[in-house]
Amino acid sequence: MPLPSEALQQSFLALDRMRASELVAVAATELPPLQVIETMVRPALEAIGQLWEQGDCALSQVYMSGRICEELIDGLLVGSASDASRILTPQVAAPRLAIAVLEDYHLLGRQIVRTVLRAGGYEVLDYGRQDVEELLDRVCADRIEILLVSTLMLPSALRTRMLIDGLRRVSPQTRVVVGGAPYRFDDQLWQEVGADAVGLHAGEALTIVNRLTGEAP
Repeated sequence: MPLPSEALQQSFLALDRMRASELVAVAATELPPLQVIETMVRPALEAIGQLWEQGDCALSQVYMSGRICEELIDGLLVGSASDASRILTPQVAAPRLAIAVLEDYHLLGRQIVRTVLRAGGYEVLDYGRQDVEELLDRVCADRIEILLVSTLMLPSALRTRMLIDGLRRVSPQTRVVVGGAPYRFDDQLWQEVGADAVGLHAGEALTIVNRLTGEAP
């Protein structure tokens, strides 16, 4: 019998929304929403990303897997967010935050991190999928102080170096937090691309932002 993440992966590749919904619903009766995502949904999507890099599945399957996931977990995350709260210290102004997916077609990680941060009391601009030049323009126009960048595929993660080099020239005050599968596979990659921090799991996002804003050690 396949593991839950493997069964979910199979349902994604088959574009079987009903089966995927059943699997996630069963898991959610036993685990908190973020744990369902980290132990079941994320491994399934990362496995599909690896299949695509190896030429063993279509880009359309990667894209549709992400779309199905967004539909499935939206209610889970919104519900869990209502249970969280955070109070900014009066002396500390909330930073200008934005999140984007760099040149990938998988947007689920971005949605999860954004929800976690909003549950923690932060407002986050959602840029969706962007290429390097578009993202540089938006960060400058919105005077972003902390940019969170999610990638699923290694080529996109490597392109983050170009993004960060550009930001150092046009918006040097912007700090960049990276996350996604490539950074879990290579624990030095975030430093190689020049990021200020890396988040290996969605639940770390709030701690990282608090630290960068000086609200946590």
